[in-house]
Amino acid sequence: ELLSLKNDGGVIAATVRKKKATTDKIAPNNVTDSKTLIVFSDDLDKALASFVIANGTASTGKKVTMFFTFWGLNVIKKREKPSVSKDIFGSMFGWMLPSSSEQLTLSKMNMGGIGSKMMRMIMRKKRIDSLENLMDQAIKIGVEMIACTMSMDVMGIKKEELMDNVTLGGVATYLERAEDANMNLFI
Repeated sequence: ELLSLKNDGGVIAATVRKKKATTDKIAPNNVTDSKTLIVFSDDLDKALASFVIANGTASTGKKVTMFFTFWGLNVIKKREKPSVSKDIFGSMFGWMLPSSSEQLTLSKMNMGGIGSKMMRMIMRKKRIDSLENLMDQAIKIGVEMIACTMSMDVMGIKKEELMDNVTLGGVATYLERAEDANMNLFI
């Protein structure tokens, strides 16, 4: 609210009073104690980190949604490759990309695949759950896994190639979950 306006030699001074906020104009806070993760990478170490975070969070009773997009879709492919019909581009992607989580490589020091094998061996020796065990645990404790349909279409990945518990959705589905969450991670 404008209380006064003065012009003193070319300098204009205004006195204003701020109105008190009314509660009826404030949007309700719909944020819940849920978490969302975008899994963009198919690097073994990043997939491991994603599932460790998801499982740790879900084990405390919080709702967790993982949204797999582009290369991240390779993480949630079935271990037994089904026979599906693909166009030439889908077939090319299929030949070049990991066929399942068991084929993922490290983001650093992969050394032609030796790094991934060493990482898995060390994890086994130290009794650390494998990525596949972490994925199974995530399913059992109710982590929601969504595959990006646009990325699937671009990369020629069919629903039949993905784990059975994975739901399909687009960016709007992810944004709906993210809007209600109080933490969003991009891995």
